[in-house]
Amino acid sequence: MNINEQVYWLFILALPVACISWTVTKEEIFKGLRTYSENKTKSKNVITRKFFFIFTCEYCFSHYIVILFLFLTDYQLLLAGWKGIIIGGFSLVWIANIYMNLFCYIRQDIKKVKEEIKDIESK
Repeated sequence: MNINEQVYWLFILALPVACISWTVTKEEIFKGLRTYSENKTKSKNVITRKFFFIFTCEYCFSHYIVILFLFLTDYQLLLAGWKGIIIGGFSLVWIANIYMNLFCYIRQDIKKVKEEIKDIESK
């Protein structure tokens, strides 16, 4: 792929990574898994704590989702081979987390506007 295609794929592949990471770590559908994982993060066993922390942190979880997507797509950025896979992987994580932060910011803004409207309506 030329550099333009690689950058295009970077921004497109980061979308499902962000979507999956956000959904598993923040949305109600996976609340049971998150609650279970949060309880397990208090374990005395270090390996258990670290493993279950993955499901409570969207940044951490996005790394594992990126590994899955790299395996499925063989995406490489800038260089061919394993070096390009590593560069592409960390780039995907970074872009996906930008998307998640933007989404979080937008949701907070929408929630704030809804509360302001509710206050105005109640007056």
